Amino acid sequence: MPARVIAIANQKGGVGKTTTAVNLATALAATGEKVLLIDFDPQGNASTGLGISRQARSVTAYQLLSGEKPLSAAILPTAVPRLSVVPASVELAGAELELVDEERREYKLRDALSGGLDGFAYVLIDCPPSLGLLTLNALVAAQAVLVPLQCEFYALEGLSHLTHTIERVKHSLNPGLEIQGVVLTMFDKRNNLSDMVAADVRQHFGAKVYETVIPRNVRISEAPSHGKPVLLYDFHCPGAQAYVHLAGEVLRRERALAS
Repeated sequence: MPARVIAIANQKGGVGKTTTAVNLATALAATGEKVLLIDFDPQGNASTGLGISRQARSVTAYQLLSGEKPLSAAILPTAVPRLSVVPASVELAGAELELVDEERREYKLRDALSGGLDGFAYVLIDCPPSLGLLTLNALVAAQAVLVPLQCEFYALEGLSHLTHTIERVKHSLNPGLEIQGVVLTMFDKRNNLSDMVAADVRQHFGAKVYETVIPRNVRISEAPSHGKPVLLYDFHCPGAQAYVHLAGEVLRRERALAS
């Protein structure tokens, strides 16, 4: 089976995108799948969250995108069994400008991954918080998009921009692209607004919204400063358990698609 490439995207920052990328990748690897996480955000937070030091990032997603290095040179092992990472560096921020005049600029990542993913079951791409050329490259390289959505007042407004972009990419660059699902993050059960937003999103997107919601949880916030996914930092906390359940839902959807 060829690897399934899933972009984790939302043009809004602070919605739990990188947290979801790191912990979903960890949870998928824990089920026995071989997983690659591509850190495609110039901030490099997913790399940091997996304990990859700045000094260890000699080959990053930037060299991959520019064609300087092959995928095999950029892949690093992590402390999580079966989970590897392509780290990011701040150079990626310049890639947006460098790509502007290139031919097939939207296909650079897809071309770089072509033929190099043997052995991986899942590839997750942590996109930057914008709808620029980096996110566009991720959407063209992916077969599916997973959207983390914070339970807050403007959530649906931002989501409509993203779904519009996904439709445009599907129409003109990547006809196979689908939304794998929407995951509600930073859910606070003491807060009526969280329930209202959740109900609103489910009404709009129906079965596309995962049953699992990711709660507001201090252990999730603490884990990156220790260079660990929350599943390694505190496996029994509500946040870690939520990501385990989310991985189960993602796998069930993927298997339903494959059958």
